[in-house]
Amino acid sequence: MRLSLELIRILAILLIIGGLLSSFAFALYASFGFEVANTNGGMLVGVAILLILFVLYRNKLQFSSFYKGKGMTKLSKNASISLVSCAVLLLIAAPSFV
Repeated sequence: MRLSLELIRILAILLIIGGLLSSFAFALYASFGFEVANTNGGMLVGVAILLILFVLYRNKLQFSSFYKGKGMTKLSKNASISLVSCAVLLLIAAPSFV
């Protein structure tokens, strides 16, 4: 039961926070005159947001969950920095793929 509740929680995090972040990113790009939605740049934005949500979940959100199992450890500092750096680079590169 706890595992299914945790899966629903992860899906809600992806839909709600991911949707808000993507809306913010697309609005920011639109304010600079780039329309990245429905392009390859939009896919890069989606991957960047998934990377950011993965780091956020593994480092903070998994410790306040329904599921209390093995393997609940934070990402290493180097892994977190690398993933967030890749996400930032993808967000910077997205307008060039319009």
